[in-house]
Amino acid sequence: MFQRIVLASNNAGKLREFSRLFAARHIEVLPQSEFAVPDCPEPHCTFVENALAKARHASRHSGLPALADDSGICIKALGGAPGVLSARFAGEPKSDAANNAKVCTELAGRNDKSCYYVCALVLVRHPEDPQPIIAEGIWHGQWQNEARGGNGFGYDPHFFLPEYGLTAAELTAEQKNAVSHRALAYAELLRKIQAA
Repeated sequence: MFQRIVLASNNAGKLREFSRLFAARHIEVLPQSEFAVPDCPEPHCTFVENALAKARHASRHSGLPALADDSGICIKALGGAPGVLSARFAGEPKSDAANNAKVCTELAGRNDKSCYYVCALVLVRHPEDPQPIIAEGIWHGQWQNEARGGNGFGYDPHFFLPEYGLTAAELTAEQKNAVSHRALAYAELLRKIQAA
């Protein structure tokens, strides 16, 4: 299908993850910084729309196929918030501690603590691709006020997984990479690429 794609992100961790994922298909993943891709606005209210905007933007500036993801946490009792605003739920400057504290405050006194992580992945072959490859992963859990674990980031210390009796931040990297929203989206994306 192609030999190189640009990742619509400057996150070194994401670059490592995606490089491993695509290495088996002999596809090289390059960071958008190699092409001086400017930041892309993310004005949309859905993960898929934001990921699609970032993928098209990176492809337009690099001249290569592009992959983008958009992810966050949705909490049922908060009407799906923080959603696409997960990174900056408590405002600027962005802060994991402030975001988690805001969720704890807003969930105080509510019985329903169900929540889920979402990861939307979008791959475009070129900027005007009329049929982008879209994959989504959803990882269900329960919000808990007590933060536990040091392996995760963001909302992970509060994202409790009843089947493990642990928070996402208490899982090993191997455990998390096998069951997370990102892992599920990766798997679906690979299936769709292989079928294309």
